[in-house]
Order: sequence, then structure tokens, then C-alpha cells
Amino acid sequence: MDGFVNAEVADGICTVTFFHPASNSLPGDILSKLAKTIHSAGLDLDTRVIVLKSSGERAFDELLALKNETEGLEFFSGFANVINAIRTCPKFVIGRVQGKAVGGGVGLAAAVDHCFATKHASVKLSELAIGIGPFVVGPAIERKVGTSGFSQLSIDATAWKTASWAAQYGLYADVFESTEEMDDAVSRLATQLASSSPEAMKELKKVLWNGTDDWGDKLKALAQISGRLILGDFSKEAIHSFKK
Repeated sequence: MDGFVNAEVADGICTVTFFHPASNSLPGDILSKLAKTIHSAGLDLDTRVIVLKSSGERAFDELLALKNETEGLEFFSGFANVINAIRTCPKFVIGRVQGKAVGGGVGLAAAVDHCFATKHASVKLSELAIGIGPFVVGPAIERKVGTSGFSQLSIDATAWKTASWAAQYGLYADVFESTEEMDDAVSRLATQLASSSPEAMKELKKVLWNGTDDWGDKLKALAQISGRLILGDFSKEAIHSFKK
């Protein structure tokens, strides 16, 4: 099955589902479609709230294929574009994480306005282990978990943090025993928000994201750092080792 991004609207709730057959993979084309879909949902008059979900569980092949800094910038800008699409969307975005999240997946969990997870949704920022760093997703993650939590995740790049840890630090609003329980909570909150004042939610989102107006340029500059570092010998060798 190929990767995809789908959006379905019902009763004021736009459910955006993304998938790629490679575990934990978010390649460039999926990120581009995801950013555009979220932007479109934000403009849709029939949509009051957005639910973002993955129907799958490392885009190493794409990283190895990068040949210059321009291509590197374009690849890592994909994450920047999705985060900024969520940030600038005038509607709340609810996230749900059913399994382990790595790197960019952690960044998306941090970027949504409210995130639910199951007990299986451990997190890890593995970027340093392949010679780069969680630069692009860093501002979104640090905004949610604070400097202490972000430093723990980014420095110890091979260690998993449990879903309970992520909830304790504010990445997850709540953690559930099962996917069914989580989806019940997602449905309840989405339904509640779909009947709330669109104007009030729009203004509240502005307040909650106050101080991030420079992220359009900031995240692109951070993407440039990753795009340069990924071309180094250390990163190439590390990625080959991961693939093996």
C-alpha cells in the first residue's frame, strides 16, 4: 500500500488521516500533502475542529538520497510546513497517538493543540544518533515539555521515554489503556469543540500560540541546519548502520 493523506468531514469534525507503509515514516510527499490538507481544513466553513491521526505506526532512504543542501532544506522544511500549518490554522487540531513516536512524529504530537495517546505511545528523539539534531521540531517540543524535557529527549537520543513520562511533561493531555478508550476521548472532545463558538476558539488559539509569529522563518532556518548536517560522512554512515 502506498502512503496517503485523507480528509473526511462529518458534523463539523474534519478527520485527517495519514499513512506510510514504512514504520514511523514521514517522507516529503506525505508531509507536503499533510500541510496542504490542514491548511485547507482551516479554511473550510464546514469544519469546526480537526482531528489528526496516523493509521500506521524512518524515511532513511530519502535521507540517503539527499545530494546537496538545497535538497536537504526542502526535505526538512516538510516538517516545518506541517508545524506551521497547525500553528496558523484558525481551528483547534486534536492529535491521537496509538504507538511509538520518533523524531518528526514527536514534533507533530507537540504541535497539535491537544494530544491524546495510548500507554504504548513512547517517544524518542533519535536525531543526534544520526549526526543531526531535532532542530526543526525542537521549538514545538520545547513549547510543550519545557527546556528540561526537551534536553532529556534530545541528548539521550537512543532512550525511549514512556507515554506516562510524556504526559507528565505535558506532551500528552491524557494516556489511555487502549485505542478504543483513547478514541472515545477524542470523539468526546471533538464533538464538544464542534459545537463551540468558532470565533472564540479562533481567538483562544491565537492566545495559546502567542510568541510564535517568527516560526515561519525560524523553522526554515533550523531546517537548513539539518539539511547541511545530514550530508556529512557521520550521518551517511550512521543511517546505513540503522538500515542494517
